[in-house]
Amino acid sequence: MMTTRLIIKTLFINTLLLIALPAWAEDVLKLSTTTSTENSGLLAVLHPAFEKQNNIRVNIIAVGTGKALKIGGNADVDVVFVHAPAAELKYVEKGDFIDRVAVMHNDFVIVGPENDPADIASAKTVVEALVKIAQSQSPFISRGDDSGTHKKEIQIWKQAAIEPKGSWYMAVGQGMGAVLRIADDKQGYALTDRGTQIAYSDKITLKVQFEGDSALFNPYHVMAVNPEKGPHIRYDLAKKYIDFIVSEKGQKIINDYNKGGEQLFYPDVK
Repeated sequence: MMTTRLIIKTLFINTLLLIALPAWAEDVLKLSTTTSTENSGLLAVLHPAFEKQNNIRVNIIAVGTGKALKIGGNADVDVVFVHAPAAELKYVEKGDFIDRVAVMHNDFVIVGPENDPADIASAKTVVEALVKIAQSQSPFISRGDDSGTHKKEIQIWKQAAIEPKGSWYMAVGQGMGAVLRIADDKQGYALTDRGTQIAYSDKITLKVQFEGDSALFNPYHVMAVNPEKGPHIRYDLAKKYIDFIVSEKGQKIINDYNKGGEQLFYPDVK
């Protein structure tokens, strides 16, 4: 008799646990983002605060911005966090994304060997810097992955009226961190966002050789995938994520994030 009572009691407790489980379960938000936010280390600081506050786990897909946008456009994630304004707006205009808002910015820089063989440090504009690299045929490592950084690079080559090709130009189809390591190994040049450059400054010997052109401004935006694209879209979670990173708390985390005393990103919500 005692055994039967114990079994009934155990079944009753297990049933209660199963009923209560959904209330305790952690929600999961799917995010596609650029490798620069991931490689910079920012998300490793920003997301734990968001997850703890909202009991939501963030699953990150870190790829080039072009792929991140495509993944969002295909409704395979709930929210997108990238840095290619012109490309972003095309998706917004098609109705793929809503609630687009500015989050933060930094800038692009060109890194290269300490001896600067192409002498780009003397250039007055980023276009002139790339012309110098092409003329000297110094190794240049391109993301080659349709990322926000790659889009910016292609834009500058077009402005310089140069089609980069030849053994000196290497499009590797890799993320920002990998490109910096390859460029360091080849002792070549690369265009990078400053956040990743700072994060990798103690891992590579390359130095910032060109910076400061207004054309290198690098803004980041976040957007929710339009819930009309399917019932599986967790717009409720996406909205909480957007609200958090543009909140005073989220913006402070972004503002305070630094490495070696250098600030990687600057918040854009006033």
